[in-house]
Amino acid sequence: MYKQLIAPFLSLFATLGTLVCCALPVLFVTLGMGAVLASFISNFPWVTILSEYKIHIFVFAGLLLLFAIFTFVQGKNLSCPSDPKLAKLCINLRKVNLFILIISAKIYIVGFFFTFLAVKII
Repeated sequence: MYKQLIAPFLSLFATLGTLVCCALPVLFVTLGMGAVLASFISNFPWVTILSEYKIHIFVFAGLLLLFAIFTFVQGKNLSCPSDPKLAKLCINLRKVNLFILIISAKIYIVGFFFTFLAVKII
């Protein structure tokens, strides 16, 4: 039953990676916080390396998110166990999965906007 949490958590971590690698630096520069960006990069120099592969990171995170959504939709129609305790756990896991998927999708959209669209708008 806990296997249902693997795909949503992987998608959450992947989408958080899109924020760290690509969206935060663009957001800092957009808001005129170049000093914060310089401090951030001096403390975490690997961010610049990740930024070089932003397209790959977004494709990978998007595929993981789509896989998590697919597994959620497939598991949504399955019946929960007849044991009341396990049935309640099953229903709660489905709610947690939905919450994680919604948060992941929102993070992915925000990251995509700041990485690819905000640069062209501004």
